[in-house]
Amino acid sequence: MKKLINNLLYAGLVVMAFSFTSCQEEFEEVAGGNDQETITANSSTAQLIEKTSSNDGSFDNIVDGASCIALKFPYTVEVNGIQITIDSREDLHTIEDIFDEVDVDEDILDIIFPITITLADFTEIVIENKEQLRELAAQCLEGGDDDDIECIDFVYPITLFTFDINNQQTGEVVVESDEDLRKFFNGLEDDDLVSIQFPLTLKKFDGTEIVVDSNGELANALEMAKDECDEDDDDDFNDDDFDEERFDFCLTQCPWEVREVVRDNQSQTEQYLEYIMTFAEDGTVVVKDREGNILNGTWTSSFTDRGPLLTLEFDVLVDFNLEWLVYEIGDHTIKLYAENGNKIILKQLCEDDPGEVPGPDTLREILKECEWIIKKVKNQGEEIDRLLGFEFKFLPEGVVTLSNGITTSEGTWEIGYNNDQVLSLLITMGDEPGVSFEWPLRDLNNTRLRFEVEEVDYELVLLRVCDDNASDGDVPEIRNIMMGGAWNVAMYKENDMDMTSEFAGMDFNFSTMHQVEVSVNDDPISAGIWRVIRNHDNELKFFLNFGDEAVLGELTDDWYINTVDSNRIELIHEDENSTETLVFERP
Repeated sequence: MKKLINNLLYAGLVVMAFSFTSCQEEFEEVAGGNDQETITANSSTAQLIEKTSSNDGSFDNIVDGASCIALKFPYTVEVNGIQITIDSREDLHTIEDIFDEVDVDEDILDIIFPITITLADFTEIVIENKEQLRELAAQCLEGGDDDDIECIDFVYPITLFTFDINNQQTGEVVVESDEDLRKFFNGLEDDDLVSIQFPLTLKKFDGTEIVVDSNGELANALEMAKDECDEDDDDDFNDDDFDEERFDFCLTQCPWEVREVVRDNQSQTEQYLEYIMTFAEDGTVVVKDREGNILNGTWTSSFTDRGPLLTLEFDVLVDFNLEWLVYEIGDHTIKLYAENGNKIILKQLCEDDPGEVPGPDTLREILKECEWIIKKVKNQGEEIDRLLGFEFKFLPEGVVTLSNGITTSEGTWEIGYNNDQVLSLLITMGDEPGVSFEWPLRDLNNTRLRFEVEEVDYELVLLRVCDDNASDGDVPEIRNIMMGGAWNVAMYKENDMDMTSEFAGMDFNFSTMHQVEVSVNDDPISAGIWRVIRNHDNELKFFLNFGDEAVLGELTDDWYINTVDSNRIELIHEDENSTETLVFERP
């Protein structure tokens, strides 16, 4: 018995077919009447047509891990504790952004059921729970693959004819989309006969079009296209589909700033941070270190099934000499990985020439636009932890304030050139000598300023925060979660050393004005500063500052927010010597 066709178009086609069979004189013979003019619904050519017109579910593999199904918009997911609604394909990038905020995290994504999914044949099914979804996803090929053909597409409309066993035409239909075409073939019995009106146009993955004039040419074109491109059916949502030509263009388009270097599981970031790499089309790469010294090397790229490979060779920068897998390209960032604990993260610098320093008026306006949070203050090599998270406001008439949310110091500021003709920020604040200094500008981008005097090991790093990040949906939400009641330290580890017991019995209450109070049995024992911000690398950070107190001072740092939900937040801090993990949970 024929399958029931839900689409009215195909229901009409079936009715049309029956009307033809009732009147023999209305039959129309196909010219020639040979096997090449028609194909059976179960033929290899028909199967290729079905695979090419199948619904591709690989675009949302970051959610379901299965290319043979796709979730129907809208739906809601919880990503590392943050609930978001997915209304379009563009929203899927938000999930990747959250996953990328901390490279070492264990990403967790939960789908809020029920959901509706679309199968390869465009059938829609309501899924009530995770077990149902897993069962359907398991029907895909191993590794998340499906058996569709994505490297070539039909150009519509297409006219199709149906025939009886005597090769006499019984119907005609025009299809306008992959869904129409796939549903048409679903409505046929295995031995039904079909013919296609030629010539037929196909569009390949690179945009080129080919025209076929027969079933044989069509089958050959579809078969040849099966392996012509990366269908991106795996679950590696970080590969970003760069071909070699696009990768080379991206690499040479602008300079790149070194943000992180790890070799053999040992961080070398402090040594190479903010080095500038400029890749040229002739295969040379020029590196400028923080002192302005020039180091020369070479680069080559190749393309594999895993993605682009970048090979770097230097005489001096031996930590860069490897064949690197380009693991991720996105949001002006390239992440390079190699086996045995090797990683480089580069940030693209297209907006300004890295050697070009703004004038005094430009720097004045930048400072006055928003508030600036202290990420680091270092005097003669010693970091002043008690100032972490304090907020500068550079006001008109040369007035500057520095606040921890409760107390505010006031001083003066001005912009000018120092004796070495380097653009500098002069801060004078009598009751806070830690920031009173002539700070030469060393690095500036939209959201970050770095001042440094390397000879005496003075450094000031400021992060821009406008309107307290009120327009950032994630930041206010996390703040509200933290201010919803008391929290306890559920875990504090430095590398493999568990020091959770040091915080037993302590209640942490996060309140407005960036204040946090610690109490034991409702008796306050300490107070500090806390902040949630999005930093210059678009990462969510959690600032904690208890100064240098014996126990609580160990928590003073700017932490990455790894995961967060209404009852738990996990924070991570990494440097060249250690990895710390701090978990707060509600009692």
